[in-house]
Formats: sequence, structure tokens, C-alpha cells
Amino acid sequence: MTYTGKVTVGGPAEVHQLAGLLISKVAVGPMENNAYLLRCRETGEQLLIDAANEPATLLRLIGADSVASVVTTHRHGDHWQALAAVVEATGARTYAGRHDADGIPVPTDVPLDDGDVLSVGHCRLTARHLRGHTEGSIALVYDDPHGHPHLFTGDCLFPGGVGNTHDDPEAFRQLLQDVETKFFDVLPDETWVYPGHGADTSLGAERPQLPVWRERGW
Repeated sequence: MTYTGKVTVGGPAEVHQLAGLLISKVAVGPMENNAYLLRCRETGEQLLIDAANEPATLLRLIGADSVASVVTTHRHGDHWQALAAVVEATGARTYAGRHDADGIPVPTDVPLDDGDVLSVGHCRLTARHLRGHTEGSIALVYDDPHGHPHLFTGDCLFPGGVGNTHDDPEAFRQLLQDVETKFFDVLPDETWVYPGHGADTSLGAERPQLPVWRERGW
């Protein structure tokens, strides 16, 4: 089936099939968080982005092959409600941005800095540190050697704007600057964007709106 990125809580996962990586997206919890399971097609190793809620749902998605790593994109509680249960069931290594790790109640095994590289089997993901939504939010970039990049943005970039900066002009300035310099200035329009809530988008779809976001201040 064609991947659309549209999922609902209680509904099935959508699977984006890339040459080297399978990306399964599921929505969980009362805030309709997205969780993403990445699976290396060659080795079978798996990595989960945001164990947000509904541990039983996430463990069914993970399946018998378990999961080697869990990345938490930022410290807000709706993104780690199932983290303890998933780690207990799987023994997965935990990753989070260095400046947000203290706000996540499950210990972070590997604190991430901007530019750090994570592996899921033979696939490589690059962490990008983003300020503004939280102090230590991270996004992950998979630069697909067989196609365009894929970008997991947590709550820092959505269709129609950057993440919530709580009416703080300086936080908004920081987040927009980081999103522009680390995403829009260096990645192509074809880059597929997987946000922490809601539908997917692409950098090309959002790029024309950057001046609008800057003008409105959110």
C-alpha cells in the first residue's frame, strides 16, 4: 500500500518502505503522539523514536525481534509515557538530547549532541540539536543513500509552522533560526518530514511559508 503518513490512535501503523529502511508510524495516547519504528532491512535491527504512550501498542509494533535503541526527541511528558515499560521489556539503549536528559525520568544511556551519529543496523541517523521548544530537543536525519533525506522532527517542525514556543519571542527566534539553518538551508525540498504529532510534510511544502512564520512570530 502507498504510504500516506496518516495514522489515528487505535488504528493500524503505516509503513514507509525505503530501500534500506522500513519506517512504521503509529499514533498513541490522548495527545495523538506519533511514534516511529525504524528497521534496517538488511540486519533487522530496530530503533524506536518516542515511546510516547500505550506501551502494549508499541511492543506489538516492535514484535519478537525487539528493539535495540529508543530515542526521545525531547523532555515533554507526552513523549515518554511508555519509555520505562518499553525499556524494561526490551533492554533497549536510551538516547536523548544532552540538555533535555535530566527532564526525562528514565535514565539516558547516550546523551546526544548536534552532529552525533546513531546506527540502526547499516543505516545511519544524524542528530540535530534544536533550541526553542525545549532547551535540548533533537531531530534525526536519515540521508537515504538511495533517495532523498528523511527527517524526524519531534515537536520542532510541523505542517504549517515550527513547534510551540509559549509566546516567548526569543525562543521562537532561536527555534526558527535552528530549523532554517539545520534543515531548510542544507536539505533538499524532497526531504520527507515526520513530526511528533499529526500528518507528515516535506521541506518543499513548508519552505514558501518561512517568511509568513517569521512575520507572525509563531
